[in-house]
Amino acid sequence: MLLVGLTGGLGAGKSTVARMLHDRGAVLVDADELARRALEPGTSGYKQVCDLFGDEVLTPSGELDREAIAVAVFGEPERRRALESIVHPEVFRLLAEIVEARRDTDDIVVFDAPLIVETGFHDAVDVVVVITAPEEERLARAIRDRGMSADGARARIRAQLGDAEREAVADVVIRNDGTLADLQGRVDELWEQLRARVD
Repeated sequence: MLLVGLTGGLGAGKSTVARMLHDRGAVLVDADELARRALEPGTSGYKQVCDLFGDEVLTPSGELDREAIAVAVFGEPERRRALESIVHPEVFRLLAEIVEARRDTDDIVVFDAPLIVETGFHDAVDVVVVITAPEEERLARAIRDRGMSADGARARIRAQLGDAEREAVADVVIRNDGTLADLQGRVDELWEQLRARVD
């Protein structure tokens, strides 16, 4: 088994590359999905987040409101770190279960996560793949694909780790600065490299 950490900033195209790798046969593990599972009602993570934020982050049905949580921690580094100290260990525990079940296979497991470098998890994967794109293209994608405002997208990008820091620990950097066909070609090359590692 080969564990690949796939990361990149807002609008870089990380999710698109993740889908392309899945289409080629990778086992895709989405950090956001694991984070949702870690905070489902009844879990330890859910209780800890409720204790941290109170009712301000609950929907009328009693589930955690991810948007409300994002608003509560944005621009509040201490609250964000407190949230991460709850969520990240649970995400990595769930990932470890998935990895352990595939340990003796020739699967390529792609962990799609925006904070691989920030959490230091890049040291725990076999290959770090970083997706980058020019900032103006990233802004345009965030506005078009996610419905974000220009100011909101710009603030989110500025709050994230820069490309240079991510690239410093990358084994592979994919520049998403052309057409979708260009990106497909770069992902084909990446897939060949990854297959060669497990064959």
